[in-house]
Amino acid sequence: MGKVYVFDHPLIQHKLTFIRDKRTGTKEFRELVDEVGTLMAFEITRDLPLQEVNVQTPVSEANSKVLAGKKLGLIPILRAGLGMTDGILGLIPTAKVGHVGLYRDPETLQPVEYYVKLPSDIEERELIVIDPMLATGGSANVAIEALKKRGAKQIRLMCLIAAPEGVEAVKEEHPDVDIYLAALDEKLNEKGYIIPGLGDAGDRLYGTK
Repeated sequence: MGKVYVFDHPLIQHKLTFIRDKRTGTKEFRELVDEVGTLMAFEITRDLPLQEVNVQTPVSEANSKVLAGKKLGLIPILRAGLGMTDGILGLIPTAKVGHVGLYRDPETLQPVEYYVKLPSDIEERELIVIDPMLATGGSANVAIEALKKRGAKQIRLMCLIAAPEGVEAVKEEHPDVDIYLAALDEKLNEKGYIIPGLGDAGDRLYGTK
């Protein structure tokens, strides 16, 4: 069963407060989301395997460690997931980036895949699906399923905030996927918005309504 990790690092929690604040403008909101993406990437990569190497310092030889060559892939869900991706790439610049685009069917209200562009070797990569909001879990489940259909074996889900309903939906549909959050909020309201949440992440990132 996939695990749920809620990062309680003081810097993440501090910046998340200003991300939630409705008075935070688009420019500052975008910068904060980018910064939290970097901080969350630091936490989410804590268990990456290392291997020993020898290096020559200016003084002597040293036994040291480097990453053991594990391939990573970042998969933002368009469009809001893009807001966290650059912050992660700043820490892991060698990661490949794919994209999953979804739209909401106006009649069924269910997310529908309209665009998928992925690294050619996704079956060899550990993929991090990125979406600031995990509300009902519908979009995350469709995106994860799109990756699995194309051969992905190792998938993690990274979100700024989540509602318990969304977490449970992903755990039920994809029990092999670990979920990483900056905050687990109270609930969904009758319109499917996370309470207390932060509003619509895409609109706040890009200044749209």
